[in-house]
Amino acid sequence: METKFVDKTLEQYDHATNQCKSIFSKKNKDYGSAWRILRPSSVTDQIFIKANRIRTIEESGENQVGESVDNEYIGIVNYCVMALIQLEKDDYEPEEIAHDELIASYDLKINEAKDLMQTKNADYGEVWRDMRRSSITDLILMKILRLKQIEDNKGELLISEGPEANYLDIINYAIFALIKIEEKKQ
Repeated sequence: METKFVDKTLEQYDHATNQCKSIFSKKNKDYGSAWRILRPSSVTDQIFIKANRIRTIEESGENQVGESVDNEYIGIVNYCVMALIQLEKDDYEPEEIAHDELIASYDLKINEAKDLMQTKNADYGEVWRDMRRSSITDLILMKILRLKQIEDNKGELLISEGPEANYLDIINYAIFALIKIEEKKQ
């Protein structure tokens, strides 16, 4: 893989994640960490709602609500980060998380996703660049359905990756979609 191409991807990835983090940070200042009340299945359902809306818009070509598809992908990234943070927290921990601590956790989770992306891109190349955005949406939906099945099975797995791996993959797919949207605008 060419270094120039890798550098471009890392730059685009950082730009997209900075957009997501900015919104996450502002919403945290507005609402605090009220999302901590959500059970894992509720967070998964929120991600499902956003991905399903994207697919509906892709299929119908209509956007009745008017909120951009970019914002839905950003929401998917941020809900996945919330889910990853929730998985680490015990029920007895306070629901409110200090803003600085939360942003540090956010950065940690985004960096885990970025490291995974770089590892997978080393094997797969940048094949995601040749994919249709609608296929990326479908992959996100498939990962969500896997998460729902894992949750329905109370986390019992025979051979498959756990929820963390699925959330990290969803983050990366959503970031790829945001990069593709940004490239199309230019």
